[in-house]
Amino acid sequence: MLRVLMLLFFLVFSLAGSSQARASFLDEILKIKKVEQEAPTQGSKATVEDQSVALALKLSKAFAEVAKKAGPAVVFVQVEKTVVRRGPALEPFPFGSPFDFFGEDFFERFFGRRFPRKFRQMGAGSGFIISKDGYILTNNHVVADADKVTVKLADGREFKAKIVGTDPASDVAVLKINADNLPVLPLGDSDKIEVGEWVLAIGNPFGLTQTVTVGIISAKGRSGVGITDYEDFIQTDAAINPGNSGGPLVNLRGEAVGMNTAIFTRSGGYMGIGFAIPINMVKIITKQLIETGKVTRGWLGVVIQELNEDLAKSFGLEKPEGALVTEVAENSPAERAGLKPGDVIVEYNGKPVKNVAELRTMVALTPPGTKVKMVVVRQGKKKVLEVVIGTQPQSLALMTGQNEFLRKLGLEVQPLTPALAEQFGYGVKEGVIITGVAPGSPAALAGLRPGMLIEEVNHVKVKDMEDLARALAKSKKTGRVLFLVRDREFRRYVAISLK
Repeated sequence: MLRVLMLLFFLVFSLAGSSQARASFLDEILKIKKVEQEAPTQGSKATVEDQSVALALKLSKAFAEVAKKAGPAVVFVQVEKTVVRRGPALEPFPFGSPFDFFGEDFFERFFGRRFPRKFRQMGAGSGFIISKDGYILTNNHVVADADKVTVKLADGREFKAKIVGTDPASDVAVLKINADNLPVLPLGDSDKIEVGEWVLAIGNPFGLTQTVTVGIISAKGRSGVGITDYEDFIQTDAAINPGNSGGPLVNLRGEAVGMNTAIFTRSGGYMGIGFAIPINMVKIITKQLIETGKVTRGWLGVVIQELNEDLAKSFGLEKPEGALVTEVAENSPAERAGLKPGDVIVEYNGKPVKNVAELRTMVALTPPGTKVKMVVVRQGKKKVLEVVIGTQPQSLALMTGQNEFLRKLGLEVQPLTPALAEQFGYGVKEGVIITGVAPGSPAALAGLRPGMLIEEVNHVKVKDMEDLARALAKSKKTGRVLFLVRDREFRRYVAISLK
């Protein structure tokens, strides 16, 4: 290359007619040489690898910065509760008590009382601070029925916490500690997150404090999982394990976009699928719990069902998305708005409705008194309706608190309607009918089946869902329930124990 350049210089100086021409030609040669020096040689594998490593290091540094920023606001939640086990107060025997043969009834009959055995049960979870004066978010199932809640901060300080309010229907709880100038985790906007975004799960799995795992958002709007009454979960593959419950799911801006609440597992440990409550839902519930100590949900007043391909075509829809209205309650917000059986709700308050669970959650999170526009498909044509959302009736609110117990039993129920009474051959107008029984569940093993009418629960007559909810309150504490069910012409008692 050097020889070629020398030859070119010789030609320039010997042939060019002017000093200006020589200078111009020399400039071009130098430009060519500079470009050759700057351009990477073909197949420069080292340069590509260096760029890849640099990019990976930047991403790794981003994770570290987010963890450093969010970590101080994540807390360890320790719970103590008293558990009472009924039975003779006898020292444990290596092969079981010899008095177990007689059972509790024997001792109650001859000694006139039972011998409760109390013991302390410890539990643990996670939480995160949302205000400098000590408000903390966690899961309801972490602190439910707790006698004592202790919060340990990242800096090692410990505080006794007060339970401000809990909401079993969404699995959200709010705690309060007496402290000031605490580190706060900012809350993001879960409506803006997208599938594929990087997220970090921070918490205390298996009691190991301040553990950080990384993954992506695998899916949004997960419902029908059977964890809570109102489901709109964020699915993530960031590792979540027992003890992570209540901890934050954080984006790369250092904002909480979700609250880790459950995992899908067959072994009890992490299997690649975790669920988090969207932070926008958490915000609405938290505000009500702090202000009033309870959650008031919106009510539309309809019975709705899922759509399949055949139903979608029958109602003039291109795809099976939306919620099909089968019944409209009298004097309900839906009736006043002109909603009719056979309408398919496809849009609510400007958002598309994909399924029944999504609509239920949207309505429940709407403050009562709010005017909302709904788009329905009626006889193949779209129609816009305005509805003023009402307050959820007490019977539904009570039932919401018992749904967790019904899920454990494996039961799905709904009020007896004239249509259901005719379908199953009942000549009565009141009661609660079993509409679903999970295979292999305690209810299935006890012989309960869809179509059975629940007439009594724990010797209390059941006329509607409110009666059922009140009667189940006792069972929720004891873990045992006694049903009187009717299967058309025959009645029988069914006892189920979850312990």
